[in-house]
Amino acid sequence: MSNVIVAGVEMIKFQKPGKQAPYRVMASEAIVGAVKDAGIDEKLIEQAYASYVYGDSTGGQHALYDAFMTGIPVINVNNNCSSGSTALFLARQAVESGAVECALAFGFEEMSPGALKSHWDDRESPFDSFLSVLDKLDYPPAPLALRCFGAAGDYYLKKYDADPSLFAKVSVKTRNHAKNNPYALFNTDLSEDQVLSDKVLYMDYLTRTMCCPPTCGAAAAIVCSKSFAKKHGISHGVTIAGQAMTTDKVDTWEDPIALVGAGMTSRAAEMVYSQSGVDVKDVDVVELHDCFTVNEVLTYEALGLCGKGEATAFVDAGDNTYGGAFVVNPSGGLMSKGHPLGATGLAQCYELVTQLRGKADKRQVENARFALQHNLGLGGAAVVTLYQKDS
Repeated sequence: MSNVIVAGVEMIKFQKPGKQAPYRVMASEAIVGAVKDAGIDEKLIEQAYASYVYGDSTGGQHALYDAFMTGIPVINVNNNCSSGSTALFLARQAVESGAVECALAFGFEEMSPGALKSHWDDRESPFDSFLSVLDKLDYPPAPLALRCFGAAGDYYLKKYDADPSLFAKVSVKTRNHAKNNPYALFNTDLSEDQVLSDKVLYMDYLTRTMCCPPTCGAAAAIVCSKSFAKKHGISHGVTIAGQAMTTDKVDTWEDPIALVGAGMTSRAAEMVYSQSGVDVKDVDVVELHDCFTVNEVLTYEALGLCGKGEATAFVDAGDNTYGGAFVVNPSGGLMSKGHPLGATGLAQCYELVTQLRGKADKRQVENARFALQHNLGLGGAAVVTLYQKDS
């Protein structure tokens, strides 16, 4: 059994670009909320890990200082869309190693409208190798994420003779879950026909309502050792039963599905199942990185929720929702809640800790004991985390 627990969590509702408070305000609010939720004095926190993608260096300090200034180390983390879970990974690792007893992970982002883009066009891109794979396969040009995930979806449809309605059904499911989440940005019903007839953004199948929106927001988590929790009367902690972070291997260049992290995800998941001794069949609830509903489908298979090429049957059987084998993205996921890059992984942590505490209200997964988190960044990094409710 792991010695590390999540003692406190907080997130603020994500907003559309232009509607948000400054990142300093959003982040400090999330930090203060997580400290309050843990029920500890801020002076007991020994290190902080701040995750964000779009911002100047030492942005983490600027955000933390409004919450408290105790002189602790602040490590600024940028790992693309997996930045939040990378910060959590580092905080957990610091506690598990014995370097500290209590650490803070927090993330934030202020994003611009529209597709993700680089702010560093005067130098070589870390994605040149990725794009060269798609160039060789003659996939049409588009903004980076849209092109990568759009190509992966097209490749999946052709490889397994699947229908684009598969991705539309996931959009419908996700929005249906979001209706019960007060933190969701989008919480109105969608029909399969609405998704399929929406504006096409890539190839002839990927529509706007299969893509997550750019958003701004913040979230935070306090992690500590079990001995620290006992000493300070923390009784509502959730154990991190396993956690792994992986990057790309040479097989990434084999096809568009591997290109968007399927291999990284599979390897991280296998490590987590091995560390924890928990079988995937024992998982009750999953928050996974659905930046596109394409990626939710690919991740079902990469995490082992179903076999390769079996996602259509998995979705049609309702095994991704309440009453099925797993409840996937009860929060509404990135598709409905939003995706402020640095905050996303910590918002997933917030949702799963809330679920395991039994405090998720109308979206509560009944008798949830094991919760699985997946956070992905192209370029690449995949972080998979398993949480366990202590009986």
